[in-house]
Amino acid sequence: MSTCPSCSTTVDDRERFCEACGATLSPGGDPAATTDPTAAAPPDTVDAAAQAPAEAAVCTACAGTVAADGYCETCGTRAVIPRDHFVEQPAPWVAAVCDRGVRHARNEDAVATAADPEPGSRAVLVVCDGVSSSIDSDVASLAGARAARDVLAASHPHGMGTTSARVGLVAATLAKATDAASAAVLAATAEGSLSPASCTLVAGVLDGALLVVGWVGDSRAYWLPDEGPARALTVDDSFAADQIAHGVPRDEAENGPHAHAITRWLGLDAPDHTPRTASLELATAGWVLVCSDGLWNYCSEAADLGALVRQTAQQSGVEPVALAGALVDWANAQGGRDNITVALARHDPPDPA
Repeated sequence: MSTCPSCSTTVDDRERFCEACGATLSPGGDPAATTDPTAAAPPDTVDAAAQAPAEAAVCTACAGTVAADGYCETCGTRAVIPRDHFVEQPAPWVAAVCDRGVRHARNEDAVATAADPEPGSRAVLVVCDGVSSSIDSDVASLAGARAARDVLAASHPHGMGTTSARVGLVAATLAKATDAASAAVLAATAEGSLSPASCTLVAGVLDGALLVVGWVGDSRAYWLPDEGPARALTVDDSFAADQIAHGVPRDEAENGPHAHAITRWLGLDAPDHTPRTASLELATAGWVLVCSDGLWNYCSEAADLGALVRQTAQQSGVEPVALAGALVDWANAQGGRDNITVALARHDPPDPA
């Protein structure tokens, strides 16, 4: 055992990255260089700024020359790469922002979305959070999120038309999507790896007023109505959640030394990746929010997060892409100690007229 040179957390000598802060532990390793950036490049829905070449010739900090290793030859600033920050907006009423945060050396979060053009029709939101201590978790999380998204976007189950039948069919599709994500994570795992690539997964499928979510790990889904009580739809697969279930106060459990130790995940060494599911019929206007712990680290309770979203929407507007970006900025302002992903879908009930 040894300690991380960045944050002094105890780490295993075989680990290449610190699970607490994401710092590189292997000698001389540049975390940005461990993965081919083009292999983890965002999809076509990424905004134009994120699609700029990773090897930008001019440093944005001092206008110096950026070397081939991605750092400025004059001031040493690391050049922005597409994987650090990207945006998805498959329709005006659905958007997601994925950001590296302040403290981590690379962005191991990932998001993949899909939506029909008509507001409030059908949307798919998938967030995966790569485990920092595993190798190539940034590649695995993005591959897993996209694989799950593709399965969910291709399926439009309606069954016999009853709510229970629709919930059952969507839940079955979520299981297939998680299988696909798991296979994608395994494909991104180096043979014989001492620390196999792994990640969490949470997916939300909004079909009209019906919301069905599935998850493995501690990434979360919330329903945040404009008025009325907010709801957390997921229960973390984590040591902290186990403590909370046994009566430990939430604030104490979620800030303990093993708070973010997950008990279920996707990866070669995963004990089981069958997703747990939950469903909800949405009767009022509000937001479906799917996020990584980079956001809820700072605002865990559903009521607090709902209040934050309402307040932020008043300041930044109710456009999903602006609201998601503002929430990422807020998390970074709190310290940004983890990667941050925020995916939003707006739900407005049909006009009774």
